Amino acid sequence: MNDSRNTDHEAPKTREDLKLWVANNLKIHVPDVRICDGHKSPMDYLWHAYSSDFPSLRPGGQISGDCVVWANRGGGKTQLAAIVTLLEGLFKPDCRTRIVAGSLDQAGRMYEYLMGFVEDRFAERIEGMMQRERCRFENGADVRVLSQSQRAVRGQHVQKLRCDETELFKEEIFNAAGFCTRSRGDLLGAMECLSTMHRPYGLMQKIISEASESGTPIFKWCLWEVIEKCTLDRHCSRCALDKDCRGRARRANGYFRIDDCIAQMRRSSRGGFETEMLCLRPSLENAVFSEFDPAVHVKEVSYDGNLPLYRAIDFGYVNPFVCLWIQMDGENFVRVIDEYAESRLTVAQNGEAVRRRTPGGEGSVTMTFCDPAGNRRNDETGHSAAGVLRKNGMRIRCTGSRIENGLERIRSALRAGDGTIRMVISPKCRKLIEAMQCYHYRPGATGERAELPVKDGVYDHPIDALRYFFANRETLGKVKDKRF
Repeated sequence: MNDSRNTDHEAPKTREDLKLWVANNLKIHVPDVRICDGHKSPMDYLWHAYSSDFPSLRPGGQISGDCVVWANRGGGKTQLAAIVTLLEGLFKPDCRTRIVAGSLDQAGRMYEYLMGFVEDRFAERIEGMMQRERCRFENGADVRVLSQSQRAVRGQHVQKLRCDETELFKEEIFNAAGFCTRSRGDLLGAMECLSTMHRPYGLMQKIISEASESGTPIFKWCLWEVIEKCTLDRHCSRCALDKDCRGRARRANGYFRIDDCIAQMRRSSRGGFETEMLCLRPSLENAVFSEFDPAVHVKEVSYDGNLPLYRAIDFGYVNPFVCLWIQMDGENFVRVIDEYAESRLTVAQNGEAVRRRTPGGEGSVTMTFCDPAGNRRNDETGHSAAGVLRKNGMRIRCTGSRIENGLERIRSALRAGDGTIRMVISPKCRKLIEAMQCYHYRPGATGERAELPVKDGVYDHPIDALRYFFANRETLGKVKDKRF
């Protein structure tokens, strides 16, 4: 491919120019087709990272270049980030870029890609010698590789920070790195997080969740966005990928060889293939509720005035106070219809907020189930948390049970031994849905500790509220129609 518009000294002006520039100067084809619902293409990321520093190219009102890249193994994340780094060195004067990764070796891979690009075509654009872990371009742009340490990331004031294999970062160092970036002129400060998501309770899960809430762009792609185009001489019915592919590869335009993919699939476990290549969901190893599947258990469900209404509460102050609104029908099918979660409010304040949020008013509530610890009196106030709610007119029941027993009841509702599903959760219950996926056992734990999930102050509270419902509900006797 060749195009006169794409000389190595001329900055690309359009998305198509950029794609041609990379093809002509680096001999790299960047896939540009979105195959799966909700996914992006690798070219979408490349254009975002490149164009954000040109006011005429970026969307109006954009004030940050931050983004998250969640892609499969072999999906080109590191190489694409190196291409962006090269473009900054060539076309963004005085841009300071830092590369840090889950390991120094991983950070070195991105820099090795950059060194290869420079040595093949752009050596004359480097000021002095290209060093092992740093280089400076003739326009003043410079790139350095940082180790993953507090000393390395603190004190940095740069325009671009690329965090590769973020899942492997120590969280305290990742948090410190978040203060490194500074905008300068037209150059927007940007922190880019690139990784495969290995664990449902890992750092990448948290980054994705926070990015979704803040509106930070997420560029997610999987094998189907980077696989090579399947030709007609291959027959789907005889292909090992058929059940997953379902014709997707016929629409692809990537570089990942189909035969390599088949070989990797045969060498890996099914769970590993879904995590590493299909980006369906993280590995469920150590997950408490491996039965939970958002596609099955998350459904639009709302208040039904003909069914009993229950509330389940886990008390908290620094950690969140959580309330779930739950209904159950005569067939013991559980419907979690809403949630409330707030921190640093008093029990009385939370209780009033819960009353206002209750559908049908306080009279519609059959019973409110709480943490048994809520019956303990506070040494300073002389009142218990449950007592405060009772004074506000709430009917409270606090029955204790072993954590393991409550978890088993939840698992049975998610999927009974005969495969029956007896629980759905409204999409409004975002904290609970996240907790169902992220609540986990401690990796490597033995003995009694191995049987108890991690109390992290985040995911345990919505689950505890749900446990109190199951622990207390069966003590009320058979469900009756509310109209009785």
